Amino acid sequence: MPGYSVVKSGNYSLLVDVGFLIDGFTLDDPVKGLLNSTQYVLDGSTTFAEVIDGCTGINVRRGRRDEGDIFGAGQMTFTLNDTLADGVFNPFDNASPFYDSTIPGLAPMREVQLIRYDDADNAEFLFVGNVVNYNYNFNLGQNDTVDVYCADGFFKLGNTHLEGQNPTKEMSDERIEWLLDEIDYPTGAARDIDPDGVTELSSASISEGTNAKQYLDQIQQAEQGRIYIDRSGVFVSEPRIGLTLTPAVETFSDNGTGGVRYQKLGISFQAEDVINRVTVQAGTNSPQTADDVPSQTKYFLKSLTLTNTLLDSNVQAADLADYLLAGEPEPRFTDVETTFAGIALAADRDTVAIIDIGNVITIEKTILVGGTPTLRTEVLAVEGVEHSIDLNRGHTARFYTSPTVIAFELLLDDPVYGIMDSNNVLG
Repeated sequence: MPGYSVVKSGNYSLLVDVGFLIDGFTLDDPVKGLLNSTQYVLDGSTTFAEVIDGCTGINVRRGRRDEGDIFGAGQMTFTLNDTLADGVFNPFDNASPFYDSTIPGLAPMREVQLIRYDDADNAEFLFVGNVVNYNYNFNLGQNDTVDVYCADGFFKLGNTHLEGQNPTKEMSDERIEWLLDEIDYPTGAARDIDPDGVTELSSASISEGTNAKQYLDQIQQAEQGRIYIDRSGVFVSEPRIGLTLTPAVETFSDNGTGGVRYQKLGISFQAEDVINRVTVQAGTNSPQTADDVPSQTKYFLKSLTLTNTLLDSNVQAADLADYLLAGEPEPRFTDVETTFAGIALAADRDTVAIIDIGNVITIEKTILVGGTPTLRTEVLAVEGVEHSIDLNRGHTARFYTSPTVIAFELLLDDPVYGIMDSNNVLG
């Protein structure tokens, strides 16, 4: 089986770009410099080296913890034992597979890939990004270590700035495509932009030097969808969150009989979740306000204000204000954590490993109602993903959630799913 076996978790690979092309055309080289060569070509291809056998721990954090948060850059950190790896990560080791005469060592912006192999030996990405920083720790008489810090494609956006200009009025998905083109972000399979954005954005001018990631965050604020980099490194944009036809990919349970057993469960039920007045301003127009008066009477005034948004009209501002109202707090499961060592079936381990942002999961917890054990079940959307892999102890995964409303496909003559209402829709 490929990869490195992690106790009771599966096989994994941690691959790092060695920093040079293995089959690139090279001027004045007697072999690589031949014209019309079919082996050594102009663009070449990057080679990767396996480093997991020198790794002591890997941590991945992607997405957000709450649906009201902005998506930041996904991060992965890992620590390498360079003494155990015979010093190949030392930036001065010219025999290392990571050494290059111009950029030695684990240089910034080299690509990294964290892979887990499923039970059929298929490679599944858990993280794809680039090295952004590393710290080499020389310890006299002890092991030398390297702490490597990585970020996904949002890192480029956060370090890129736009020219001053006036974009045309367009839908949010069109504006995202335009933004990515402006900064020469990879095209094709590197993007997954849903064309069904619901928000029309104005032609308000963009100031010279505007940060690309901050402008993207303004688009997300107006759309209220999900904009993130997925586990395979693809830029994903999803429209405003609403009803979903997506079924749950996995069930997490505390009783051991209904799906994957979890070890930790977060529960939230607090007044601070209430938002009973929302004010939204489209550009410099008059602010539009939505109020939940009964909620204000019960919980006092709890407001949210969004000013100078990219929205094009007062109608859209009013719609967004209504959308963001949350007048009553509801108890819900906010996050769930499971260890792979506690998952009995290989198929469940394979599923849990690749749960990503936007997926739907089911969480079950047995609670006492009037002294009687009662199963509470919630169907939730995944907003954030964390992986912690200790090569000696195993893999732990945590998922942060948000409420979702499941719509079911309308089925004729069915006593439940054949009723025409807001929860039963045409496929």
